[in-house]
Amino acid sequence: MEPCSENVKAVRRSKEEKKLLRKQIKASHILLKHEGISTVSHPTKSLVVANGGLGNGVSREQLHDLLGEVGEVETLVMPPHKPYALVTYRSEVSAQRGHALNGRQLQCGDQIVTLYLSYVNTVDSELWGCVDLPPGLVLVEEFVSPEEEALLLDAIDWTSHDEDVTVQKVLKHRRVKHFGYEFRYDNNNVDKDKPLPGGLPQVCVPVLERCVRDRHTEVMPDQLTVNQYQSGQGIPPHVDTHSAFEDIILSLSLGAKTVMDFRHPEGRSVAIVLPGRSLLVMKGESRYLWTHGITPRKFDVVPACDPKSPAAVTSDLSNHSNLTLSRRGTRTSLTFRKVRRTPCDCGYPSACDSQQPTAPPSPPSLPRSQTDACRLEAEFVHRVYEEIACHFSSTRHSPWPRVCHFLSSLEPGSILADVGCGNGKYLGVNPDVIAVGCDRSSALVQICSERGFQVFVSDALNVPIRSDTCDACISIAVIHHLSTQKRRQAVVEELVRLLRPGGRALIYVWAVEQEYNKHKSKYLKETRQQGPTGDNNQESKSLTGNTTDAHNTAQDLSGIATDCTMVHRETESPAKLSVHTNRTAFNSQDLLVPWHLKGGGRGGCNQGRGGDEQGVQGSKNTLDPPTEAQAPVPNTAPSPVFHRYYHVFHKGELEELCVRVRGVTIQRSYHDQGNWCVILEKTGD
Repeated sequence: MEPCSENVKAVRRSKEEKKLLRKQIKASHILLKHEGISTVSHPTKSLVVANGGLGNGVSREQLHDLLGEVGEVETLVMPPHKPYALVTYRSEVSAQRGHALNGRQLQCGDQIVTLYLSYVNTVDSELWGCVDLPPGLVLVEEFVSPEEEALLLDAIDWTSHDEDVTVQKVLKHRRVKHFGYEFRYDNNNVDKDKPLPGGLPQVCVPVLERCVRDRHTEVMPDQLTVNQYQSGQGIPPHVDTHSAFEDIILSLSLGAKTVMDFRHPEGRSVAIVLPGRSLLVMKGESRYLWTHGITPRKFDVVPACDPKSPAAVTSDLSNHSNLTLSRRGTRTSLTFRKVRRTPCDCGYPSACDSQQPTAPPSPPSLPRSQTDACRLEAEFVHRVYEEIACHFSSTRHSPWPRVCHFLSSLEPGSILADVGCGNGKYLGVNPDVIAVGCDRSSALVQICSERGFQVFVSDALNVPIRSDTCDACISIAVIHHLSTQKRRQAVVEELVRLLRPGGRALIYVWAVEQEYNKHKSKYLKETRQQGPTGDNNQESKSLTGNTTDAHNTAQDLSGIATDCTMVHRETESPAKLSVHTNRTAFNSQDLLVPWHLKGGGRGGCNQGRGGDEQGVQGSKNTLDPPTEAQAPVPNTAPSPVFHRYYHVFHKGELEELCVRVRGVTIQRSYHDQGNWCVILEKTGD
């Protein structure tokens, strides 16, 4: 980065001008350090607008209008979620007038944003190439006319509760109606022998006939689920139940547009804009293998509309030169499906409930590779917390005193990152800090968001926060869910990366030593008479009050050893994991801990929260998360049992893990109610 020209001019400046110049120079340094954008001192046709990005809440239209006041804008690039924009003017003279906008303020919603502009040599508008859609996915824009849209919306009578025609549910996160067949949330399927008398609404018939005529489907659907989403609502990533419906799924979007995220099991993701009146067709791989979901938020990053081209909104989010913010409105989706009458024989058996083995699955083993570790954690950590999120949250309401003491010691205005924030119970402990949380569970993040916290979905191994920005980080009951030493160390390294030099991190992990210095932890003291879980006071995300029930498990673990005295020996085959008996001492470091889901339904959202129904998840079946048409309702089924992977730490093991990370010192380590804890400081070396 070259020094700004204002630095070398020997001119008299006012106090405000000097202050503005300092902030402009600071913004240029931040852009170079974190984004690799180098500013120059001499005038060019291109400028970088710090604080003028979509990530600051600045819309494309708002910024374009301001920049266009001083000259003709040739290109405006606004990368998604970034705090800057790049503009190129037709002439250098116009760019100089644009540079004079430095310090201009914009009103963006409830906040005022100050812009800092600096020259750059060039703007690369070809940041990334186009992203291919998932195989089998087709988006047809303007599939229905505005008149048809109005007729369809009018036909959905939310005031009617005629159970002879339809089944209607009022869920916390959306309203839903079923036609043709009711989708059952207690088993993630439909009762194929109990069709609803009313069938599908007649107003839908012309639309479905057009789908057949245009070869989007070969058969007429016989099941319809209508969902109504308000701004800020969404649905977690999921794959529609294979055994419930045939291959092709048709989703008609009415009202406001939204963004749907598709993700392949190997990690590739594609964001698709669903405009109002568009038809989304999912078949083959996109229907059976890719998850799809809608992130709950009030604004989406979408392609900007060209006033000269009304149909300019497309599904392509890869063109960063044409993105803006779109405030979500009320969206109604009509999901049409054909009920399946025979078992699914698709080509994706790993994701197919019809093709799962009938024999008891082999007990999981300790991972021997990175791939094994990812699979183990996906099945026995990530999926479980999605299933039990609401029930889990209802048992996590009392912050631990020593964690609170650490948080209260932070200076006012400090930036705090809670990595693995769960239901967010530590995010509001110190109101004088700027706290942000992340968790791998989208269902837990949803709960945090409803409580007013700043949160996002993220893996602890790769947190999308800039390096050296946090004054403090906490990781409470997270690292013990990582199944290899390398991955556990990587989480510590990620925490250190987030910290500024001098910043501190507090880490808690579950301890092998539940009895320490002749004192038993609350985990051993608690009795099963306290309730179905008996773990309300234990911090670690690990506790229930019951042992496993072999006849009623959400994850069928038949055949897994329950003898906790098993010793892992070096053999040709990896050691099998045992199921821990709750409220007993640990005899193995790597194990599965049962969680009995209170209330029998997925998430247990009606339990422990005053009957407050969450409505984000589907059923106890861990193989198939809910479709967009699915959300949980209370049921009377027996409590399912889930099993979470844990690596419990020996005394000194956490410290040994931390000292392997460069640039940190251990300020303090201690034992706290069955957990080993350390406070790290980043030295900056």
